[in-house]
Amino acid sequence: MSAPARRPDAARNRTRIVEAARAALAESEHVRLNDIAKRAGVGQGTLYRNFPHREALLAEVYRRDVDELVAAASDLLAAHEPVQALRRWFDRVIGYAEIKRGVLAALEPAAWQDLVAHSHNPIEGALDRLLDAAKEAGSIRTDVDARGVLLLIACLGRVDHDEWDDVARPLMDVIFDGLRRQGADG
Repeated sequence: MSAPARRPDAARNRTRIVEAARAALAESEHVRLNDIAKRAGVGQGTLYRNFPHREALLAEVYRRDVDELVAAASDLLAAHEPVQALRRWFDRVIGYAEIKRGVLAALEPAAWQDLVAHSHNPIEGALDRLLDAAKEAGSIRTDVDARGVLLLIACLGRVDHDEWDDVARPLMDVIFDGLRRQGADG
């Protein structure tokens, strides 16, 4: 049996709460629920009706980011040449990695390990689609796979919050440039 549909105003409140939590996580790993409620323009009761505890809210932020990142692969491939779709997806990965770092820092290890385990395969699948299209177009090396690229991207998890803006994009540029075939355009 599926869950009952939410009223439109309740659905908007839930979305605003998740967006406020995401914005707070982008600013700091130390988020407080009452600050998120204020930022979302809802009361404490509304926040707790939607998310009975902090971990539930942070897990929802993480799940939504994963869903958006995975869906973006197909959307980007439909709108751009494969290598540009990959570049734009990497840009999204930077934002995803920043929020992931904040969520994982705020959760207990057992909770974040479960989240990461459930997100790995969809993200790897999305990256596989992008890499395969770029390989077929002759834009990137053929000796790389999604698993290897994800290992390289994992280095973003070691970047401190204070240096994120200065370090994350240059690191992703190095990864992207390393994937490119010599002489390939784009």
